[in-house]
Amino acid sequence: MVPPRHGPGRAALLTALACAAALAACDSREEDTAADAPPAVTVMRPLRREVTDWDEFTGRFASVERVEVRARVSGFVDRVAFTDGQVVRRGDLLYRIDPRPFEAALAVAEAKLHGARSQVTLAQREYERARSLLQYRAGSEAAFEQRQQALDAARAQQAEAEAQLQRAQLDLQFTEVRAPLEGRIGRHLVSPGNLVSGGEGSAATLLATIVTMDPIDVSFDIDQNSALRYVRLAESGTRPSSRDAANPVQLGLADEPGFPHQGRVVFVDNEADHGTGTIRLRARFDNPRDIFAPGGFARVRLVAGPPYQALLVPDAAIATDQSRRVVYVLGDGDKVTARQVQLGPLHGGLRVIRQGLSGEEAVVTTGLTHVRSGQVVAPTHAPAPAMAAEDRP
Repeated sequence: MVPPRHGPGRAALLTALACAAALAACDSREEDTAADAPPAVTVMRPLRREVTDWDEFTGRFASVERVEVRARVSGFVDRVAFTDGQVVRRGDLLYRIDPRPFEAALAVAEAKLHGARSQVTLAQREYERARSLLQYRAGSEAAFEQRQQALDAARAQQAEAEAQLQRAQLDLQFTEVRAPLEGRIGRHLVSPGNLVSGGEGSAATLLATIVTMDPIDVSFDIDQNSALRYVRLAESGTRPSSRDAANPVQLGLADEPGFPHQGRVVFVDNEADHGTGTIRLRARFDNPRDIFAPGGFARVRLVAGPPYQALLVPDAAIATDQSRRVVYVLGDGDKVTARQVQLGPLHGGLRVIRQGLSGEEAVVTTGLTHVRSGQVVAPTHAPAPAMAAEDRP
């Protein structure tokens, strides 16, 4: 028999299998080496800074003053003197009601007053004449008393005519409806040619509304636990009550990071809401650019206590061990240990550590998923973190 020949293709196949086996052996050795190497982590010391705690709430803008402009006399509107939504000054003309009926009424009142004054003059002369006659015993006391009574009646009629004239002047003045305060006016609710009713209260026709814009208030509700905590702090002297002091309030809009606007508490309600148990507060803010609109929402935070020295670490350095919150602390021999801590609020992206750290430890901030307590790590020391600008003292 002729032995089988081995072609070049079989030799190449054997060579490729040998190389693959060698590469697999190398990868296995590299994986074993990587598994034995300590995990790389970043460590840093906690940041020690003076911070102030704040409580956050949701608030709603409300104008400091709001006025409903109503007609004080009845008549037909013949002019609207403002543009919807504009800023008006105190005393600016808003509406004009047809003044002609009131001008006629004023002329009638002036005529009545002129007649009443003439009656007073006549009664005064007759009174003087009767008194002179009585003095020379040429007249009776009864006649004198009648003249005196006629003079008093004429003077009363003159006073009534003067009052009617004053009322007619006021009615004519009220045909020009003017802004009672400075603010932004809403849309006009009555167009020229419409009849409006004057008077007192809600019976008068509503013409427009004006709201003040600068300054502006924000109303927000605090829960009962926060209210009690503020009372205890006020009793201990560590934080003044908002009823007695204008405690600072910070505000942020929906499109703003942090709380860049500064204000102060101006009002605390005298009773809690019967349905929710919350207490309403109002804080006042400057609004020179009209960026705050009455009725809109905002994020607000109220100072919760006095400034204090705190230790802060990145929030990413906090791990959860069942129900405990822990951080990993670098020890001797680059061995990490889990340390239980008590957390405080966030300040500028950093978490306050109330208990559990002294400030001298190196805390693991990155690589926590590969770390367990008692494990040796390969640490890289990083500088202390920085606080966000809005939370720096």
